[in-house]
Amino acid sequence: MSVVVVGLNHRTVPLGLLERMTVPPARVPKALADLSGRDHIAEAVVLSTCHRTEVYAVAEKFHGAVSDIRNFLGELAFAPPEEFSDHLYTYYDEAAVAHLFGVAAGLDSVVLGESEILGQVKSAWEAAREEQTCGATLSAVFRHALEAGKRARTETGIARHITSVPQAAVAMATERLGSLAGTRVLVLGAGEMGEALAVALAGAGVAEILVANRSAPRARAVAKRVGGRAVSLFELPDALAAADVLLTSTGATTPVVDAEDVAPVLGGRADRPLLIVDVAMPRDVDESVAGLDGVTLLDLEDLKRFAEAGLDERRREVAAVRSIIGDEVSRYADRATERQVAPAVSALRDRADAVRVAELERYRARLAGLDDRQRDAVEALTRGIVAKLLHEPTVRLKDAAGGPKGERLAEALCDLFGL
Repeated sequence: MSVVVVGLNHRTVPLGLLERMTVPPARVPKALADLSGRDHIAEAVVLSTCHRTEVYAVAEKFHGAVSDIRNFLGELAFAPPEEFSDHLYTYYDEAAVAHLFGVAAGLDSVVLGESEILGQVKSAWEAAREEQTCGATLSAVFRHALEAGKRARTETGIARHITSVPQAAVAMATERLGSLAGTRVLVLGAGEMGEALAVALAGAGVAEILVANRSAPRARAVAKRVGGRAVSLFELPDALAAADVLLTSTGATTPVVDAEDVAPVLGGRADRPLLIVDVAMPRDVDESVAGLDGVTLLDLEDLKRFAEAGLDERRREVAAVRSIIGDEVSRYADRATERQVAPAVSALRDRADAVRVAELERYRARLAGLDDRQRDAVEALTRGIVAKLLHEPTVRLKDAAGGPKGERLAEALCDLFGL
């Protein structure tokens, strides 16, 4: 069996298609059950963020598993495979492991070295474990990915300065307006991303932070943390009329703000422009809002361009991070070899020694006349024969471990000797 990843991200597909492929947290359990029920998938983890949707799987058959995942994505987006197949990337075994390690280290993010992705990788793994679709193989890969991601941030400068989407969103808004000092900012959404947006704003000198959320207690908690004020969704029109900036990141699966919501409040703004930064995936703000006079709408595509403009310093750290990832992939392979080979080799040696001891016991009467020195010689002789017989199979098995051949040899060994 092979470890496989099939996915698409902000580099391979337009934002609109990526939006359709997003798996909201509430749908992850169903998605995992769907994947694990397919013919060629033994284990599955779904990693779906603002910037990517990836399926990690242990494949019974490589091509069959890739086809299963492609069909899953097509059904998810209600799209025929030919619409998105050319945008998919596929990696297997060591390349799949290296890809996940790079994702965890922030090399694959819109904001290079971003901090949120490490928590998202962990959450994806935990969700799969909770749904019992992640077994020993993918757990080992994801556990090591978290180690690699933490090491990359500890030993290099990849995580210096702006390293999160919320930080980048606030910085982009600041650049657009020249300064956020004295402005009133409305944050729509008080989940993990919304809270991070509010926290990033707290140090930007804004006059007031308003927090709106479907859950009023959650909105109040986030507002309290940053010294802001919670507003109900019923107060949203008034809050929009008063705000200079709207930052939005809810977990909604369809737009929550459209032109019909924004247009009526523009008349009461006294010609003050409204800047909207939408970092949700799928997007919270309908594209029609961009056509309104006095409104500037920015989304993840704009954030990507903004982030790429300030990457020079962190880009110099990429080579060091890739070196760390290479080391960690090798270390993972060594661990995988031990996990794969050790039980089979140990069981084979135990079985062989049990046969040796049983045969000596069977001939005990014939060996009764031997003295202690002679008995020790027979013991050493039989142990040596067993060791020599098992040496070559053990070496070959260890050399092949970590790949499909090693797995086949281990399985054959267990079948042949009834281990």
